[in-house]
Amino acid sequence: MRITRPLLGLTGLALVSPLLAACGGDADLVIYSGRNEELVGGIIEEFEEQEGIEVEVRYGDTAELAAQVAEEGDSSPADVFFSQDAGALGLLSEEGLLTDLSEDDLGRVPEVYASTEGDWVGVTGRVRVIAYDPDQVEESELPDDVAAFTEPEWRGRVAIAPTNASFQTFITAMRVNDGEEAARAFLEGLIANDVEIYEHNLAILDALEAGEVEVGLINHYYLHEKKIELGEENVRTQLKFLPPGTAGALVNVAGVGVLEGGSDNEHADAFVEYLLSDETQAEFVEVTGEYPLVDGVEPPADVPPLEELGGGTGIDLGELSSLDETVDLLTEVGLI
Repeated sequence: MRITRPLLGLTGLALVSPLLAACGGDADLVIYSGRNEELVGGIIEEFEEQEGIEVEVRYGDTAELAAQVAEEGDSSPADVFFSQDAGALGLLSEEGLLTDLSEDDLGRVPEVYASTEGDWVGVTGRVRVIAYDPDQVEESELPDDVAAFTEPEWRGRVAIAPTNASFQTFITAMRVNDGEEAARAFLEGLIANDVEIYEHNLAILDALEAGEVEVGLINHYYLHEKKIELGEENVRTQLKFLPPGTAGALVNVAGVGVLEGGSDNEHADAFVEYLLSDETQAEFVEVTGEYPLVDGVEPPADVPPLEELGGGTGIDLGELSSLDETVDLLTEVGLI
């Protein structure tokens, strides 16, 4: 295992940044957003202008913000939690900190992308993929299961970002889908196979573009961001979408829930409705490259239909809440 980029600190739920001081003031609506301001700030501003209300947004790491909400409990100033993954929403649901959403909101997306408890709903889809450099690897050489990357033929050729939330959610899916020991064996196999470690998914893409590595495990929409940055004609990295059934094919969601303290705030319901509107779903496709979850909205042009991906692993996304156990496992094997 070679460390090729400096590692950040843990992102586990137990670590709450002191920078995430409680917010709250005179705004009509307070949102805690685990989604990056660069990606969703414009959409939230458009909601604010369209509805004529004042919105206060606290941006941060999804896991840290979820931990902050759990710590604040009923006294949290937040009305809405906008999460980059389903696991954090599942955690807040288990803690009883989310309130029921309307049947209309829940019915806007397929059941597999909403809470079985009816207290959170997916907004956009995010798919795990194998990113590869076609100058070094043919797509036909790539396996249909990421477990194969522990085999000797892939020694030193694969990159991961173990401190990144999307990688940790993927490992959580593996723990839930295949069991703790299978996930441990996969991680230890990668280490024994001299896996390359990067800080985050965009760093992996940079390495692929530079020919430093041949293969990387990322979420699909990062390539969209890279194409916007460099121009599509200047990007050579390709993606392989895996067949459903394994954690490597996980289809996760960014989603939203209304906190118990915000249950009487009509603007919270309006924000959920806004995120699930046809117009906003289409804007997410254009801005982030993620999958829309509302039927009838066109997906990105360069990805397979979400229906073909079969829901990834088929697990209940709310079961991805055990991120702290994943962080413990990554720590035990020495990846973070």
